[in-house]
Amino acid sequence: MKFSYKFSNLLGTIYRNGNLVFTPDGNSVISPVGNRITVYDLKNNKSRTLSLESRYNYTNIALSPDGSLLIAVNERGEAQLISMMSCTVIHRHKFQTGVQCICFSPNGAFFAVAVHNVVLIFCAPGEITGEYNPFVLRRKFLGGYDDVTWLDWSSDSRLLAIGCRDSSTKIVAINYTKNFRTYNLSGHTDAIVACFFEANSLHLNTISRNGQLCLWECSLAPSDLEDAERPKIAPPQRKKEKKAVSDNESEDDVENVVEKDALKEESSKDAEDVNHIKNEDETKGHPFFYKKITRHYLADEPRKEQRDVQLTAANYNTRTKVLVVAFSSGAFYLYELPDVNMIHSLSISDYPISAALFNCTGDWVALASREIGQLLVWEWQSEQYIMKQQGHSSEMTCIAYSSDGQFIATGGEDSKVKLWNTQSSFCFVTFSEHTSGVTGIQFSRNKKFLVSSSLDGTVRAFDVNRYRNFRTFTSPNPAQFSCVAVDYSGELVAAGGQDVFDIFLWSIKTGKLLEIISGHEGPVVSIAFSPVATSSTLVSGSWDKTVKIWNCLESNSEHETIDAVSDVTNVTFSPSGEEIAVATLSGNITIFDIKSAGQVATIEGRNDLSAGRLETDIITARKNAQANYFSTIEYSADGECILAAGKSANICIYHVREAILLKKFEITQNHSLDGLNDFISRKHLSEFGNMALVEEREELEGGRVAIRLPGVQRGDMSSRRFQQEVRVFSVKFSPTGQAFAAAGTEGLCIYALDKGVVFDPFDLSLEVTPKAVHESLKQQNYTKALVMSLKLNEPNLIALVLERVPYKDVELVCADLSPEFAQRLLQQLARHLQSTPHIEFYLQWSCCLLTKHGNQDGVFQHTGLLALHEVLSRKYEMLNKICDYNKYTLKVLLDRADKLEQENEGKPNATEEDSDEEMLLIRSKDDENGQEQFSDEEESDSGSEEEMA
Repeated sequence: MKFSYKFSNLLGTIYRNGNLVFTPDGNSVISPVGNRITVYDLKNNKSRTLSLESRYNYTNIALSPDGSLLIAVNERGEAQLISMMSCTVIHRHKFQTGVQCICFSPNGAFFAVAVHNVVLIFCAPGEITGEYNPFVLRRKFLGGYDDVTWLDWSSDSRLLAIGCRDSSTKIVAINYTKNFRTYNLSGHTDAIVACFFEANSLHLNTISRNGQLCLWECSLAPSDLEDAERPKIAPPQRKKEKKAVSDNESEDDVENVVEKDALKEESSKDAEDVNHIKNEDETKGHPFFYKKITRHYLADEPRKEQRDVQLTAANYNTRTKVLVVAFSSGAFYLYELPDVNMIHSLSISDYPISAALFNCTGDWVALASREIGQLLVWEWQSEQYIMKQQGHSSEMTCIAYSSDGQFIATGGEDSKVKLWNTQSSFCFVTFSEHTSGVTGIQFSRNKKFLVSSSLDGTVRAFDVNRYRNFRTFTSPNPAQFSCVAVDYSGELVAAGGQDVFDIFLWSIKTGKLLEIISGHEGPVVSIAFSPVATSSTLVSGSWDKTVKIWNCLESNSEHETIDAVSDVTNVTFSPSGEEIAVATLSGNITIFDIKSAGQVATIEGRNDLSAGRLETDIITARKNAQANYFSTIEYSADGECILAAGKSANICIYHVREAILLKKFEITQNHSLDGLNDFISRKHLSEFGNMALVEEREELEGGRVAIRLPGVQRGDMSSRRFQQEVRVFSVKFSPTGQAFAAAGTEGLCIYALDKGVVFDPFDLSLEVTPKAVHESLKQQNYTKALVMSLKLNEPNLIALVLERVPYKDVELVCADLSPEFAQRLLQQLARHLQSTPHIEFYLQWSCCLLTKHGNQDGVFQHTGLLALHEVLSRKYEMLNKICDYNKYTLKVLLDRADKLEQENEGKPNATEEDSDEEMLLIRSKDDENGQEQFSDEEESDSGSEEEMA
């Protein structure tokens, strides 16, 4: 088994916090997802999560105009310069505090960063500026008296509008400019949410939090502004001066200084930039000024339904002159400027909209809500969703793969069941019939339905094809179900009780309760059916420290009991159905033989989890580690290894027979989550002890922070400062063996085999070389060339050999292969079918290989067949869509051609030059001539036949 698994994608979490960014072509939207970044391709309906991650959650991102550079800043002010070509971090920069907003200039030469009330202008690295040192400070400006909330550049990248929380907007110039002065705009009564320049103009639109929209008209056009040499400013006189201050340093303008010095000097200096004019006489006669044209109150409409609504996000598309404003009530409105006519309105939820953004064309608007983790892209002209995705609003508790590995089902504490496509990484259906948290979920073998158990006392069966709940199973007396399982045939479903200690068995077809299996003396936490078709064995684990083996076809409750020494947390069957793995509260994984009930092996894994210390813990991390245990385990597809995880950021892979740790994965490095640190930082300790245990409260509000009771698995969400704990709830291996999924605090992480530059040969000898493969192909010895390429295990070389084999010789080559190479060829066929355009040719290879070797036992592994089935299913769906599209397109063209033909028949004077008949008609003039020629040939052939007769 290979262990080169690497992070591949993140599902289940769509949006966490921060702003959104569209790519320059407008077809993809970039969203910060915790400490990772996800790119949603709206054109191809796919999403991918970058493999890089930050130590804390991202709060601000900005993309360069050419789409090659991305700047992402987390909540601690740590900035990363990311190359979108290689998806790697090329530079890191640390700001002193958090960053409010980032914005690239339209020409890509600068980017502005707002830190508190200071705006820093950096030169963007690249060919435009000729500067390849990242984060080179160019200018610095003071925004206002409060934090900066918005930045916007003019279309010529010469002016910058700075919106502040103190309800003011400041216009500054990057260089010294004639006919310009630093200008402050006031008139709002609340904090500025956004401000936008008009296209190719200096006119400005400002929007505040209370819904006021002000339109400002500038007295000058961009062409009236001219760059000039900067005049020298005398340094300010000071009584005590530690060091000389250069002439060009001032309060708002500092060049070639580090950011830390700039921020320190800002508080001490009291000078002004070169574009600022202090003389009142010059100010009154200055040609550059703004005039308020009109003011509109956009919050009047949403306040008809909710009085205390506030404007939370806004964006403006300069090309279409359309403004989108979003409110805390979950509604957004589209206005056409400058007349401010409302052209569209829609309510997407009851939660505030955190971010709103137009794409470059102005056709799509992206909206995100932080509270429910929702992200949608709305096409306002056709009034339809381009994308609508929402993750689980609370933690994801259970996952299950479909039999072919194409779908993943997830259940969460928000009582929802979601289905995800592993290829597109999108959720395509959500079932919300449960009324309480979902505790277990499993697919049937035929992939037609799935079942889920819940704390609401029901087990529900959902149709995967029709997207409906077709069966609901309940117990005679109300009971909370903690786990669920479906047998191999898909006819029986069993669920374990959490409060009644019984196992309930139902029939899928009739929906009737067949039997109540009693015997446990504690909550049943895990059950599993045998994966063998000829067996109906059911295994259950309970907190009564026992594992019981049941035969479901027996009418009574006869069973065999295995003593597990400690409380059982999870049980699972091996793929062969001969062994079971049991995870217990002692931190061990024990392997039992299902027939003899004897112990085969024991894996001691408590020390491998290495749990950290929570902020409110009063014991050390080492003491915490003594109580670690595995809460979820899963066999690999070949049955040689076990995947295990628990209340930790680590996922462990163990070898079953050797009982050793093979590899350990760290699911996250996000220190915004609780439980990653082994020690409490001394900056959080004071003379009163740990500051996390001290909470300021009012006089009548209560006492100190309540320490959690022993055994509490989740924090107190009612506390003022709630921090999610890092944890893995469930792990599952893909049936194909190419990936595994882990449901954690941050979402559903997919780890796939790394298909990078790794030389992994098989049965290699000295005479097996790429040169020998090419010589065999020249000699047309195709079987030898194929065997040598399979030994080298180079995908490109294997594809070359496969495509060089003549179509008629494929069957003979497959017949000459030995069984061990037939299995390897099947895996390569499944891999190449994903991207090759020669579908029919590779299908011929697959059919011949399966026909020649499929009737022999043990030739093809189950994982290889599943991988081929998954690829063929995906290709079938893709071709089906293409054929449907082409069918309807041809139908439209034929209808259009018939219509034009009828119109031309009614117009006898129509000439051939004026009509587009030759472009649209299927039957053109050439075809008619060809038909006449063909009919003449038929007549001549019939005449010759008569002469011969």
